Amino acid sequence: MFQRFIRAIKSMFGGLISSMEDPKLILEQNIRELNDQIPQMNENIATVKANLLMLQKELNRNEKLIQDLTAKVKSAIQADRDDIAEGYALQLEKAKENLSHTKDQLAFAEKAYEKALKVKKVFMKEKDRKIQEAKEALRASERSEWQAKIADTLEQFEIGGIDQTHDEMINRLNERSAKNEARMEIALDSIDTETMEIEANAEKIRAKSLVEQFKMEMGEKSGSINIDEEKPAKEKDSSKTVGNKEKSSS
Repeated sequence: MFQRFIRAIKSMFGGLISSMEDPKLILEQNIRELNDQIPQMNENIATVKANLLMLQKELNRNEKLIQDLTAKVKSAIQADRDDIAEGYALQLEKAKENLSHTKDQLAFAEKAYEKALKVKKVFMKEKDRKIQEAKEALRASERSEWQAKIADTLEQFEIGGIDQTHDEMINRLNERSAKNEARMEIALDSIDTETMEIEANAEKIRAKSLVEQFKMEMGEKSGSINIDEEKPAKEKDSSKTVGNKEKSSS
């Protein structure tokens, strides 16, 4: 029943919590937490190492104590002091028990230390991998955010700087062209074209009159030859030829 209640709570609030989570901030927090675990791990390993060193020292003391007690027992026996030898023998037996117990503890401590080093090695490797993945994801996120900002800037530039003014400027140019054309039509309408045509025709007539006047002065009239003026010239030429013939005959 409790597990069903937990699932119901997660289904109700899980989506809301997920929407509130910022992956970037969570990854950064994970990196900090992974790095923060290293000092604690080193401290634990140091504690295991210290216990190992203490057991090694205790083992050395027990071995030395056993050697001393063994020598004392032998020395007491040689001195026929069994009572003293018995006391040293009991201490020697206790020292051997302690040595055996210390060896067991030392073996366990050595295994614990080796395991701690392996755990640290695995943890450091996994930590480095996760931190590397997180940093790559964060860099990718930063690049995407930077690209999104550039895209937004370009989009705003196109809309605000070009599209919004493009149609407006074209409309202004079209209005200006239409105004100029209208002004030209109004200017042309204001000119008396019939008067201009009449004046142009009068100029042509006057020019033609001037040309006719020049022709008359040059002995021509309206571009035709004067036949009456050519006949006397021919008769004169014929009389000259006749007179020459008479002179030649005489």
